[in-house]
Amino acid sequence: MKTASVQTTVPPLALRDVTRRYDSGGGGEVTALANVDFAVASGEVVAVVGPSGSGKSTMLNILGLLDEPTSGSVELRGEPTVGLSEAERTDARRESLGFVFQDFHLLPTLSAVENVRLPTAFLPEDATERARSLLELVGLGDRLDHTPDELSGGQKQRVAIARALINEPDVLLADEPTGNLDRDTGTAILEEVRRIADEAGVGVVAVTHDDLVTEYADRTVELVDGVLRDV
Repeated sequence: MKTASVQTTVPPLALRDVTRRYDSGGGGEVTALANVDFAVASGEVVAVVGPSGSGKSTMLNILGLLDEPTSGSVELRGEPTVGLSEAERTDARRESLGFVFQDFHLLPTLSAVENVRLPTAFLPEDATERARSLLELVGLGDRLDHTPDELSGGQKQRVAIARALINEPDVLLADEPTGNLDRDTGTAILEEVRRIADEAGVGVVAVTHDDLVTEYADRTVELVDGVLRDV
């Protein structure tokens, strides 16, 4: 399964000595991430595992520029993102990152094509044809005009993957990509993710509790109490 050709150039996304602390509410602090160094290469699939409360969601949010570290830095293509305005962070997310959510987050009144092209809604170019091509890429060429309630769980996840790819991101960030799927459907989704990484050179970071995901990853890292280590 682990067939990706991983590039050795500057990684598209990296954490450099990242620590994230939160106010515990009682005058103390909780350390969600402690001095984390991490990078994903183009075409590489990395699984992030660990028990609940270990910091996986915090790590994904910081990688996705949805949260900021207390110390350390996030780098996109080697450039630090510290100091970017909110508008600049939004632009960076749109240009470089794709998100696949556990619960799909599809709009129920929109067709598959309309859901996929939604991230481009405020851009001047019409992305309909690219949305159609991406849905065909993930095996949904015959479901272009179906709404979410006309799709299975696996098909919804494929739509979510296509939507995450609409802006040609460098990195795909996936939160429990098989969490709501049976094993056969989960396997099919992971084969699609693996193929996208191999053929399009997209880096993938998948936060998961599912051992199946690790079988399709080039490497697995584990978070325990905010500390990251290789498995």
